[in-house]
Amino acid sequence: MDDDIAAFVELAGRRRWAARMAELRRTAGAHSGRARQQRHALELSLDRLRRGGAPEGAAERRLRDLAADTAAIAAALPPSGLARLRDRLAAALDGDATLVPLFHLVRTAALQRERGFAVDFAGLADAAPFDLLLRRDGIEAEVACEVVSAEDGRELHRGAWVRLMDRVDPDLQTWLAAHPGRYLLKLTLPQGLRSEAGDGAVLPALHARIRAMLAAQRRADYDEAAVLRLDPLMLAGAQADELGLMSSLRREFGHEAHLAVTAAGGGVFVMAARAGRENEVAVAIRRRMAAVAPARLTGTRPGILAMFVEDTDRAEWRHLRERLELEGEARQFLTHPEARPVVAVTCTSRFELLGAAAPDAAPEGELRFRNPAHPAARMAALAPSVLSSP
Repeated sequence: MDDDIAAFVELAGRRRWAARMAELRRTAGAHSGRARQQRHALELSLDRLRRGGAPEGAAERRLRDLAADTAAIAAALPPSGLARLRDRLAAALDGDATLVPLFHLVRTAALQRERGFAVDFAGLADAAPFDLLLRRDGIEAEVACEVVSAEDGRELHRGAWVRLMDRVDPDLQTWLAAHPGRYLLKLTLPQGLRSEAGDGAVLPALHARIRAMLAAQRRADYDEAAVLRLDPLMLAGAQADELGLMSSLRREFGHEAHLAVTAAGGGVFVMAARAGRENEVAVAIRRRMAAVAPARLTGTRPGILAMFVEDTDRAEWRHLRERLELEGEARQFLTHPEARPVVAVTCTSRFELLGAAAPDAAPEGELRFRNPAHPAARMAALAPSVLSSP
């Protein structure tokens, strides 16, 4: 067993860790199960390494280092700080939570040390509202590490989508057995489909409409809640295997579409869904920054908001960066009164956390946006952590 990962598991508690791994390996449905495995990939990969597996690539080596750093941080904390860290780990291993918030904190501290800052874990050690206290050349700065879900900016939630697919998939299997061929069901959902409503009346009603449409062999069904259209699948060069087909569909429908493929025998049934309006992920991040800055930064020192964008995929993350959506909303936030204590905002995702290469990850491991109106914005001591990304 890897000693560093063993120390991390000991910190979490061996019984709690074992119970969590058993829970994560239980799946409730094909689509939901795959989504859950992806969401909790950090924990599952660490457990594979714990059981003697060799790192399969740079991402797992980075993950091992994060676990080792967490154990080292724990060893240096006072008893009250160690108790807070254990509480964070316990929360991370419960329900739908993940290790992302904790590892975002650990990685942010490591980045700041690499830039020449002394780093104190003030949130853990002293119960400060911010997480890290940076010191360099006589200057101090506060860092608040926050995680925001991209789901907050979507009308059509991925969690609700995979639960819908688990419901619909048996009906599609039956349809394909009776109607061999290649089909595309396009759904436009003007009112969206949210996770909190997915287990109520909305999701079962949408499932019932799809089932009735297939049973009656109708080509279309529409009202104010949903527009459904069934057509032959006509994608030039689309491959029969799901991976190749998904790649072709993504190019066809764009990064905002929710896609699923059901295959049976020689038949293929594709579902492609969109909300009635474009996603507003960057807007949701701005709103979160406006909410947390006054609560988590004291205003007595320059403050840095280190934002982690969770529940995003490669295509969406690149879109947010390349279309300057994150930059636009971050700079808008920095003009608001809530941003007075903020000298800079940084944004990262799992791609930066696990060391992905460009273009999947942002250069320098994060996006940075400096607040030119802050009195400390031009301090040389803070420059490595506040200068805007090139």
